[in-house]
Amino acid sequence: MITLGIEGTAHTIGIGIINEGEILTDVKATYQPKAGIHPREAAQFLGENMRNSLDLALEEAGLGFKDIDLISFSQGPGLGPCLRTVATGARALSLHHKIPIIGVNHCVAHIEIGRFLCGFKDPLTLYVSGGNTQILKLKDNRYRIFGETLDIGIGNMLDKFGRETGLKHPAGPKIEDLAKKGKDFVELPYVVKGTDLSFSGILTNATEKFRTGKNSLEDLCFSLQETSFSMLTEVTERALAHLKMKEVLLTGGVANNKRLQEMMGLMAEEHGAKFGVPLGYCGDNGVMIALLGQLMHKAGIRQSLDDTAVNPRFRTDEVEVRW
Repeated sequence: MITLGIEGTAHTIGIGIINEGEILTDVKATYQPKAGIHPREAAQFLGENMRNSLDLALEEAGLGFKDIDLISFSQGPGLGPCLRTVATGARALSLHHKIPIIGVNHCVAHIEIGRFLCGFKDPLTLYVSGGNTQILKLKDNRYRIFGETLDIGIGNMLDKFGRETGLKHPAGPKIEDLAKKGKDFVELPYVVKGTDLSFSGILTNATEKFRTGKNSLEDLCFSLQETSFSMLTEVTERALAHLKMKEVLLTGGVANNKRLQEMMGLMAEEHGAKFGVPLGYCGDNGVMIALLGQLMHKAGIRQSLDDTAVNPRFRTDEVEVRW
């Protein structure tokens, strides 16, 4: 089965094509805002770049729409205008070319691409992205949330700190580079509440410390990473020990951070668990959307056009996992 996936929850229009277990192409175009992401401008960017991205993906794969068996698209969660833009495009392609369509949960897609590329069967997952921070485990046909952020996602926190300190979007990679030059640890709020986390306090405190000019940006980036990543590692370790898992998956856009990978890898090793990261596919991409759509279709899940309404608040634990 050849599946075409269209990702468009926020800043990236991603087109991925897979044939069973083979990735044929992965095309992306990313909106670069001057400050934070403006939903209307991001949606306009996705619309303007969808056609070219589709053409390029099909050309790279050596395929035409006549070869596509299924169209999969990101149904949520995400920014409403972006989701609607992509859903409209996916529906139009489905109707015009008479190809079945299926909408998928963006968060579950991040987990499934990680399971697929890392060869994991039943991992404990730390999912970290701009809008999401969750620790998850599959149980009784749903990804149950062991812990999550109580306010903003880790990626959102890093981007907001970057915006306040003059770093261009996306700030995460720039903070990672500056953190390597940090020498002095600056104490910041460490907020873990049972199995949940909070990042708004550390953001406010780090921003205030930057404005005073008493601490260098390098030291603050270093401290921000060490503190927030330690929080993530602690909650994941608590879940790992409680659930006695043997596989730990790190996925989502922030999973690209090498320091977070190092901390999570060491923690997993201490517990005798395998550790994996879907390198090259941590961030938003169309391949993960295509993969999940294919899994759902093979499990017998079908959708009519009426079933493809977008859901900006589509939670991970709302999806029934039949595959």
